[in-house]
Amino acid sequence: MKRLMMFIASLALLVAFVVPETTYADKVIDEKLGVPIVVYGADLSATEKISVEESLDVANEAEVEEVTVDGSDLTTYIKDGNKNARMYSSAKITRRDAGKGLVITIVTPDNITQVTADMYANAMLTAGIEDAIVEVASPKPVTGHSALVGIYKAYEVSGEKLDTDRTDVANDELNLATKFSEGSGIDKDKVSELLTELKKQIAEQNPATKEDVERIVNEQLSKLQIELNEADRQLLIDLMDKIRSLDIDFSKLSSQLEDMSNKIKEKIGEIDPGFWDKVKEFFANLVDSIKTWFE
Repeated sequence: MKRLMMFIASLALLVAFVVPETTYADKVIDEKLGVPIVVYGADLSATEKISVEESLDVANEAEVEEVTVDGSDLTTYIKDGNKNARMYSSAKITRRDAGKGLVITIVTPDNITQVTADMYANAMLTAGIEDAIVEVASPKPVTGHSALVGIYKAYEVSGEKLDTDRTDVANDELNLATKFSEGSGIDKDKVSELLTELKKQIAEQNPATKEDVERIVNEQLSKLQIELNEADRQLLIDLMDKIRSLDIDFSKLSSQLEDMSNKIKEKIGEIDPGFWDKVKEFFANLVDSIKTWFE
């Protein structure tokens, strides 16, 4: 009996280790922050819209506000945007209390081909969006850029006014991030790490000149062992100088940038690279112990 009880205790420990704690609650309407806003790309067919609704689990919400984003919105939020652009990527935005941060999930990863969750998060922070749960979906393969415009529109529908200077720079940032990952062959997670680390350094060092920004860029490229051609390096310097010049209270963003940095590093194996070895060792020892108890 003693061995059986020890086995049950070990099994409970194993389940606790593997399965994250999950809580379930009935969906209710948040009277302070408002209902989730679902933004649909205007070029979705009726069938595609139903597919997006299913991907975003709209039916499981108590209530949502629905908005459509089209080419005219693109020109509103993005300088030099093309009003005839086709809009398919869509998003569900749920506001969070201040300080809760951003949680970005691409629920159709095979259909958002260029923009990653971390790229969205970085661009949203630049645009001035700090606390939200955002889910992105598309019924067909697209780059994912129009979802960011939809997120901007959702925020203004909910009563906020975004700074167009910031949204323009955020779009430049997203375009540069996808250019580096698609055109320069840099790993997408590595691109997100670079952008996050650069913002962290701008927040910490408060560079006064473009020359200071250039020094920070060169230091981080060297530290992260990322090679850019001279043209791309200059584009990055110009982007970071624009971010430096924006009216952004980086002290408010420092904790989010630190959290993003740690998550990205963990994803690409830069935090405790021996972690999974320790996990394997734990389970191996546990199995050996269980065998011993029953011998």
